Amino acid sequence: MKTVTKLQITKFFFFLFCSMLLFSCEAIGYYTQAAQEQLSIVFSRKNVDTLIATESFPQDLKEKFSEIKLIKEFAGTQLALPVGNNYSSYVDVKRNYMVWNVFAAPEFSMEPFTWCYPIAGCVSYRGYFSKEHALRYAKKLEDRGLDVYTGGVSAYSTLGWFDDSLTNTIINRSNTQLARLIFHELAHQVVYIPGDTTFNESFATVVELEGLRRWSESSGQGDVVGNELAGQLQRQQFVDLVTEYRDRLNTLYQSDIPDSLKRIEKDELQLSLRQEFLLLAEEWGSSGGYDSWFSGSLNNAQLSTVTSYNDLVPYFENLLAQSNGDLETFYSKVLNLATLDEAQRIEKLRQSF
Repeated sequence: MKTVTKLQITKFFFFLFCSMLLFSCEAIGYYTQAAQEQLSIVFSRKNVDTLIATESFPQDLKEKFSEIKLIKEFAGTQLALPVGNNYSSYVDVKRNYMVWNVFAAPEFSMEPFTWCYPIAGCVSYRGYFSKEHALRYAKKLEDRGLDVYTGGVSAYSTLGWFDDSLTNTIINRSNTQLARLIFHELAHQVVYIPGDTTFNESFATVVELEGLRRWSESSGQGDVVGNELAGQLQRQQFVDLVTEYRDRLNTLYQSDIPDSLKRIEKDELQLSLRQEFLLLAEEWGSSGGYDSWFSGSLNNAQLSTVTSYNDLVPYFENLLAQSNGDLETFYSKVLNLATLDEAQRIEKLRQSF
């Protein structure tokens, strides 16, 4: 079992206690189940080096752990990321996803609902370790007339409160995909602004992509990484398409036409989005892995999950270029931006473009 310090446990329970003082009985129940599950994960994990030395442990996982150790070393020495003891342990959580996030938005608005937490700040989702609990909460929101979307998440960062672990939900990914995930999640420990999802995720995405490029050069896996970057291009085309329809829906919702007509045009725009995606997929020669995203009915909550994570990526890429590719200089500039209020940092970031 991975060692957990008394300080980590004390800090964790202190914030949990404060949360219980501030919120309702329903919120207390939510935080209690979240704390129980997080601590269960922490106390169930096993040291990677111990597992590698265990004769009966599966050989394919041993090889995967060895590759991850190299990725971690690269992250620390070449990307200046705070590796520490992160990803030095493994836990099988006996499910396909770590958490299920519930997103919600009004029927005629692209502005997602937010939920506020003591550590993460205000974010546009409510996470559950149980799919059943997530769907139950989603149903309550739907009954209020909201657009609701529920999606599984394979990994998340504890933002330095605990050492993050490898899990069965991610371990079967390719080495390249694992490198991307590790670079991305460690970036959150460099800079994280409570309540500013777009800033946090856009920054981490840029670190992830820059790390991927440098890792590919050093590991001689240009072909494999080239495929990943081609997939990233498809991802950007997907994001651009969804963003276009988000803007068109925004224009519709701000119009003065009756709600009955808004519903009709909303349905028409969602159908048009599906049709345009099919054309894009035909151009790619595949669905790009987005078929499941389009499998259900589209709504405002679902569309908001795509755009919020990517809006500032071009600006951070430009800031990295202005830093001459020096990541520590880049991190310093981003940390300076993080000291400003939201409007100021976004304006300054855009001005540098």
